[in-house]
Amino acid sequence: MKQKFDIITSTCVPLPLENVDTDQIIPARFLKATTREEKFFGDNLFRDWRYQADGTPNPDFVLNDPTYSGCILVAGKNFGSGSSREHAAWAIAGYGFRVVISSFFADIHKNNELNNFVLPVVVSEGFLAELFASIQRDPKTQVEVDLPNQTVTNKATGSSEHFEINGYKKHCLMNGLDDIDFLVQNQDKTIQWEQKRK
Repeated sequence: MKQKFDIITSTCVPLPLENVDTDQIIPARFLKATTREEKFFGDNLFRDWRYQADGTPNPDFVLNDPTYSGCILVAGKNFGSGSSREHAAWAIAGYGFRVVISSFFADIHKNNELNNFVLPVVVSEGFLAELFASIQRDPKTQVEVDLPNQTVTNKATGSSEHFEINGYKKHCLMNGLDDIDFLVQNQDKTIQWEQKRK
């Protein structure tokens, strides 16, 4: 979903598990789907953790716990490892998450999130641990993600960290552009450059 990014302030959904791979994010059987509908993939985010074998919601899984809500997912280290399936990013975006915070992302998954207008924010392990502790103490804890200034702030403690992002991807997120939109927007510059080369 193309949405412009600026400053996002939200409560968080905590997933304090390390090495969450793309098969856990969206199981392989859903890769056969012929739809790109966001709701379909969002409904099946973390399917095998979220639902029991009979299809009923697993009451012990965080997405089924009404205590937690918000458009920020806080995840453990090494999020998105495993296969390079873009469907994992589709599922995260389709569920409604706009930001994922972790201390480490698998590179391909990180880029897939960026390409699907989900902002992956890399923080230190200490900041991540503090964030999990704050959310556990108070599920209403809010986090502010400031893309223009590239900062993430735990509103419960006031602590803040700077995060890195590719300048091109930052521009695209802030302007609601995918790669094709960017090329179309700069078509005149491309034509001028090609004419100069002749």
